[in-house]
Amino acid sequence: MTALILHGGAGARRERNYDREVGHMREVVEAMKARLDAGASALDVAVEAVTMLEDSGLYVAGRGASPNLAGAFELDASLMDGATRKAGAVAALQGFRNPIVAARAVMDHTPHVMLAGEGAALFALDQGLEPIADEEAWFTRAGQGEDNHPPGTLSHGTVGCCVLDGAGRLAAATSTAGVFGKMPGRVGDTPIPGAGSWADGRVAVSGTGQGEYFIRVAACAQLGWRVEAGQSLAEAAAAVIGQIGDLGGDGGLIALDRHGAIAQPFNSQGMKRAWLTPGGEIGVEVFGR
Repeated sequence: MTALILHGGAGARRERNYDREVGHMREVVEAMKARLDAGASALDVAVEAVTMLEDSGLYVAGRGASPNLAGAFELDASLMDGATRKAGAVAALQGFRNPIVAARAVMDHTPHVMLAGEGAALFALDQGLEPIADEEAWFTRAGQGEDNHPPGTLSHGTVGCCVLDGAGRLAAATSTAGVFGKMPGRVGDTPIPGAGSWADGRVAVSGTGQGEYFIRVAACAQLGWRVEAGQSLAEAAAAVIGQIGDLGGDGGLIALDRHGAIAQPFNSQGMKRAWLTPGGEIGVEVFGR
């Protein structure tokens, strides 16, 4: 049995057309279905899916990133392998194409969980990861103006993927450029395992939204602990988004359990997401619940 769910960020506006994103998310799910059918691991598929989302330029991650207040592009990413509880992350990474690939390298080739800033960039260079030669030409600034927040508030965008593979392993990966107009050096939930990503033997989770609130409630790990304590996946996911809303934050999350069940709650206008069921059915949605 295999299953997958991915997101292209919460905060979609009803007046915008998302046909390109819908078509692209379907393509990603179809490609990852083929990988799972061929026996690929959950961790590999999660990273590959997020890499495709980063490279598309359609979402506020990777190529679609928006700059911070100083005009720099600082990118964050994390991933977690449920079978081993290993995790890798980069924060405020500049100058490299795929932060999720850098996060995977941190997991695989260092004793650490997270590298940040200049240290993350030096490590990415040492690992031979692909640099960005011309930022002005590369970045599409895909999500500028997408969220329905007034200027000065935490408008946001992120991508992520949760995967269950044929061996019963779970994994999650998340990537972002952070909130729009962020202060230089700002780090949100995305690169923090437990806040922006989580995977264990029961669930895989990826968050998207105003990261400061996801950090404050340990959103993704909390969902996992709720399931461990006996709540259903749907109950746990709704409770976490409810807490974020109670604090005044918005966003959403995607979650997948070891039985192939999915949850996708959000309290923003919309959340771009697509999924593959254990029965092989593919779904894509932006605004419907």
